[in-house]
Amino acid sequence: MRVIVKNDPVEISHEAAEMIVNQINKNHGSVIGFATGASPVETYKRIIEKYQKGEVSLKHITTFNLDEYVGLSRDNVNSYFYFMKENLFGKTDVDFDRVNFLSGEASDLEAECERYYNRIKECGGIDIQLLGIGTNGHIGFNEPGEKFMDRPFSVKLTQSTIDSNRKYFEAVGDKMPEYALTMGIGDIMRSKKIILIATGESKAKAVKQLVEGEVSPSCPATILKIHSDVTVFLDPAAASLLGDKK
Repeated sequence: MRVIVKNDPVEISHEAAEMIVNQINKNHGSVIGFATGASPVETYKRIIEKYQKGEVSLKHITTFNLDEYVGLSRDNVNSYFYFMKENLFGKTDVDFDRVNFLSGEASDLEAECERYYNRIKECGGIDIQLLGIGTNGHIGFNEPGEKFMDRPFSVKLTQSTIDSNRKYFEAVGDKMPEYALTMGIGDIMRSKKIILIATGESKAKAVKQLVEGEVSPSCPATILKIHSDVTVFLDPAAASLLGDKK
């Protein structure tokens, strides 16, 4: 696991976007795993800039997103599909027929998770997966627990995750869902390459556990230690508790 500290999120976005763009330009049919939340926004802005300059096309990639809230339609402003459309897909030439998402409106959540697992497998797995990290160490919506989950599943969100994300729902007068669908740890770990972005002081404890702690499902991100190709980008605030300032 490579840990790289940059001065600010803009510097991080340049390097993370470059890695994704290089993958796409190397293989126009790449399978890219995307994340939502504040961490990847600057990276998506940078990819959009490169698309607008003609430096990359996303037309032939296949995409998978990590997770989605249960009960939200795709046109709900707090759905992760809506987030991706607003922050990346709708501002590039992404082919929406090649965009894959867990459906929060599925009538059979177990069947939906199995469908998603099989779809990833059909596409040959994910070439490069972008991640953030929760304040409690979650990746995707793999919350702290007693074991690592292999495949997509329905998860009850922890109170710390609800507290972190509630503000987005309150801003539009909605109640935040208590459940989500997420890729499992196994799905993430089968990705050929992983990029994790963490910025801000609120992520410092989770980052310390990720980098210096033991592998444990009580901090799901620690599993990344045993992946063969992981790059972690941090700003100084997120890296502030590390014993050896990277």
